[in-house]
Amino acid sequence: MTLGQVLLVAVLALPALGAVAVAATPRDRAARIVGAVAAALTLLAAVALVSGGRGWFAWSAGTPAVRPWHQVDLPWASGLELRFHLGVDGISWPLVVLTALLTLLCCGYTLWRVPDGGSGRALVALLLVVEVGILGTFLALDLVLFFLFFEVVLLPMYAIIAGWGGAERRRAGRKFVLYTLVGSVLLLVGVYVVVAAAGTADIVALTGGAGLSRGTQLAAFTLLALAFAVKSPLWPLHSWLPDAHTQAPTVGSVVLAGVLLKMGTYGLIRVAVGVAPEGARWAAPVLGVLAVAAILVGSLVCLAQVEVKRLIAYSSVGHMGFVLLGVATLTATGIQAALIGNVAHGVITGLLFFLAGAVKDRTGTGALADLSGLRETAPRLAGLLAFAAVASLGLPGLAGFWGEAFAVVAAIGVGGPLWLTLGVLAAVGGALTAAYFLRLLRQVTHGRPSTAVGGVGAGLAGAEVTAWAPLVLLALAIGLVPALVLGVAEAPVDALVEVIHR
Repeated sequence: MTLGQVLLVAVLALPALGAVAVAATPRDRAARIVGAVAAALTLLAAVALVSGGRGWFAWSAGTPAVRPWHQVDLPWASGLELRFHLGVDGISWPLVVLTALLTLLCCGYTLWRVPDGGSGRALVALLLVVEVGILGTFLALDLVLFFLFFEVVLLPMYAIIAGWGGAERRRAGRKFVLYTLVGSVLLLVGVYVVVAAAGTADIVALTGGAGLSRGTQLAAFTLLALAFAVKSPLWPLHSWLPDAHTQAPTVGSVVLAGVLLKMGTYGLIRVAVGVAPEGARWAAPVLGVLAVAAILVGSLVCLAQVEVKRLIAYSSVGHMGFVLLGVATLTATGIQAALIGNVAHGVITGLLFFLAGAVKDRTGTGALADLSGLRETAPRLAGLLAFAAVASLGLPGLAGFWGEAFAVVAAIGVGGPLWLTLGVLAAVGGALTAAYFLRLLRQVTHGRPSTAVGGVGAGLAGAEVTAWAPLVLLALAIGLVPALVLGVAEAPVDALVEVIHR
């Protein structure tokens, strides 16, 4: 095996073995340390996957649209012609690194604080199992394997919400499971339609349609897009999200918002659009309208929210709307906007949920009416919250700007009355995003300290600084140097767009 193949296997094997080791370690703190070490090694392997990949960036007509930097392709179920096929390219690699980073930060955070509800050992083991499912989804190049990894996440994420969440955690967990199961059924049917018609589950061979008839592509795209819309979640299939985010523990919310939602948007690009491009072209105007509706509805609902975590959760609906708008344009600029929007949202929203959890832990409440004057008692925490909020609202120079700006530019660039209108309305939605985050900051950080905020200390724990600093630096780095994401994705996106419009 080459070094790249070893790294691919290691990215999945390390967290899986780590979860087993954590479960087998009797002492709780020692188990959490083992989990953090496994997560750190996984991050190192994920970052190293870029090595040797530069030679694969070039693409020319007649070559496959998906050209992995490294891949492992082994027989899996020979009688069913299924293969254990993993690979990584410039579209999936940034999300692989983001997943590994956020999992490490969450595992490290548990060394300092374990939420009420159960042992830290069990929580860390579940976080590592969730990581295996998410990473496998981003690396799978076989549709059946993709589906299996997609489903691995379901039960451990439910256990995290129901075991360590808030007062309504079981109801929120059940809602998460029920919605996700519906999406899973649609995904399974969509995968069956494609594999039965094409005779293969290989995503590399299927990208571009692989000779699938128009009717098959329309049916497959509809099923796959609906399945991924539930997971993302995209409006109007988003109603499980606020409850899950509000009730989940801090580390659960970070993983859920930071990377689990990206399984849906990644699947939309890699599988739905890639495998059924004719269906994508047919549905593009509908997707664009739904995307702008999500942006506007999400922003308006955020303006009416009275709880910090619910506001941040609903903001994800709007941000995912910008991602969907970029995908719906079916242009290189739009899909690049979706990819950098995915990564930026993961970084910034992960930071926001860490900070929201810190505020709630210190004050005992997340109600906006009970929070004011945070900058007077905890200026460092208030400053970090302000940084994360302005990054999320799309301030130029920070990571959140590029995805929103490129999505609007891509929509206007498509041309025609519909797309011009969608681009203008999306820009209005961006202004509303600024409005609700500025409202959040005015309510929480300004004014005289409320009773709940008055007793908050000014200091930050070393574990908090360690967990938050990488996200702050990444929000700055991606904002100032977007080529960190766009550079590695440029050639794969150009190849995908070429086969979409072939």
